[in-house]
Amino acid sequence: MITRVRVSTMYECSLERAFKTPMLCDVTKIHTGFGVMPKVTHTTDHEDWGKPGSSKKVYVAKSVTQKGGFASVDNVVERIENKRWLIRVDNFQSWMLSFYVFIGSWETTEIEENNIHIDYTYELHSRNFILYPLCWIFGKTFWKAYMKRVLSNIREMAYTKEPYQFT
Repeated sequence: MITRVRVSTMYECSLERAFKTPMLCDVTKIHTGFGVMPKVTHTTDHEDWGKPGSSKKVYVAKSVTQKGGFASVDNVVERIENKRWLIRVDNFQSWMLSFYVFIGSWETTEIEENNIHIDYTYELHSRNFILYPLCWIFGKTFWKAYMKRVLSNIREMAYTKEPYQFT
């Protein structure tokens, strides 16, 4: 079963900033935690991060749902410069309502200079048909609220020209 969650917004910055900031800046400033979602503390094995086929291990703080430490793996599936990122998050280290993979998409469209439309989408894949209603509710309420917080964090970083950590 797949639950699709989409959030859109506008950024008032360069197309490059709107495109690169979510993937190439410090992820600990993007995924700062929210409710049951722990904050990201750091990543490892990220030497080629940002290139298609690259991956990184994500580590999180202790929370109600996680013991802390290694949490998942992020993979860059596709990078179309200044247009689209496609990432896959998998290898979850804690049980998450039968979710086994999240597929995320970040799409940027330049409406005019310094006026960028963002489409941020996640497909949450779950295996347990019985839990699907709960997975759907989780996606459409909690995960959507979390995505809006992420958009806000990325907007702030794009506007302040946060340095890129990766190329």
